[in-house]
Amino acid sequence: MQHKKITLVFVHGWSVTDTDTYGGLPERLQIEAVNAGLELEIKQIFLGRYISFHDEVTLQDISRAFAAAVEDELSASLSNNNRFVCITHSTGGPVIRDWWSRYYNNPAKKNICPMSHLIMLAPANYGSALAQLGKGRLSRMKFWFGGVEPGQGVLDWLELGSQESWQLNQDWITREQDPIGAKGIFPFVVTGQSIDHAVYDHLNTYTGETGSDGVVRVAAANLQGQYIKLSQQFPEQDKQSGDLSAAKLEIDSYHAAPDSALCIIKNKSHSGRKMGIMRSVKKQVSDKSSQDTVEAILSCIKVSSKQQYNRLSQIFAQKNHTVQKQQQLEVVQHLLHRNSYFIHDKYSMLIFRVCDHQGFAVKDYDLLLTAGDESNPSHLPRGFFQDKQRNIKNPETISYYFNHDIMRGCEEIVDKQGKVVREKFIGIKKLGLKIIPRPSNGFVHYLPCEITATSELLEKALRANSTTLIEICLQRVVYKNVMRLDKGVKSKSFKKVKADGDIVDSNY
Repeated sequence: MQHKKITLVFVHGWSVTDTDTYGGLPERLQIEAVNAGLELEIKQIFLGRYISFHDEVTLQDISRAFAAAVEDELSASLSNNNRFVCITHSTGGPVIRDWWSRYYNNPAKKNICPMSHLIMLAPANYGSALAQLGKGRLSRMKFWFGGVEPGQGVLDWLELGSQESWQLNQDWITREQDPIGAKGIFPFVVTGQSIDHAVYDHLNTYTGETGSDGVVRVAAANLQGQYIKLSQQFPEQDKQSGDLSAAKLEIDSYHAAPDSALCIIKNKSHSGRKMGIMRSVKKQVSDKSSQDTVEAILSCIKVSSKQQYNRLSQIFAQKNHTVQKQQQLEVVQHLLHRNSYFIHDKYSMLIFRVCDHQGFAVKDYDLLLTAGDESNPSHLPRGFFQDKQRNIKNPETISYYFNHDIMRGCEEIVDKQGKVVREKFIGIKKLGLKIIPRPSNGFVHYLPCEITATSELLEKALRANSTTLIEICLQRVVYKNVMRLDKGVKSKSFKKVKADGDIVDSNY
């Protein structure tokens, strides 16, 4: 049987200055494809290199340059309707997704994308918590960044809740037509969730964050996200007192991303020669420590139909369950000290963005989660909250990182000797939220509001290993005496006019 010839394109991650970051993976795939008797032949391998350590270069600039590179350097390889398989690492994933979305994610365009498969290794699809540390502090983390300062333009995209990453992911989640298939693309996420304790940075605890590979959270890598829009109804005004009633929030719309393949590889971290999901792969077939990674990539390359894609997604999901169960309790033994226990639960990320119905960003607010029949913050389980970040450039956006297992309930964890490492947790059945925006008074202001805790919001918003975008749209309250028309020609001062009276109708 004639083997199918394919072209492989590798795209590296952030602040990389040398193509040795690909490790032995390109050569290994070439060897394994032949040795495994697969019906494919790797015809061409292209090692991408792009500039990400200059401040003026943005992620969108890189994706535009990639479009030119495909045209200039792959035209000959892609003749006769051939397509290429792209394997990315870290920021390379969002770069290629931006390129695909910019040039091919448009129903009006009839041309088929020259890329058939996008296999993303540890992609920062929703960003990385490390990005907010800033390029100076990151450059001092020599293991991850080799002393090179990441460019500010790329870091701005990678900061959790950036406007650019929000838009790219919202477009993916809410797209009407399913782009996954033989005429579209086959996207895959392959990531680890292990921490290389030998290179843990004690000054930057994100490098040891559970539910992540030391740089990117599993929830931030996974394409299987959700989008929820919560809208505040227009407030009612008492005709006698003029008092305003704060209208409740309601679910305006809900979207889930297309079913996407996620594969979690055991004992792999983001980077490094020992555990890095890409760089640790050696070209020798005798390297068993990376066999799972290589096999996962080859199984992705073999997919040629939506049916095969769905089947592989199911296989990955079953393996993920096993891997996360096996890795839930990590015990590090010490010769002269007590054992150290590390619990690796499943996590969820919620990214909130608050604006008003006129499109203005609401940058000052308090947001409280609630639970239970009484919609009470005190009913949330102890230990569920892991981290919170407000985006520096877009303060209307804030990211919450939750322990999904504790939120939904989990059994006690015991070690091999029967010692209880963690007690059983009773999870919540309902989730809600309250928001207190500012300004809360004046000619233009906002009213506090809430959505009562419900099982519906909990099920829609909180998914294991996943990110949910929650857009909160508030009513912008404007008093009518912001603008008045006085009869006559006599002038009068309105310097001391107070904000009161009737409010402008929502139709204006």
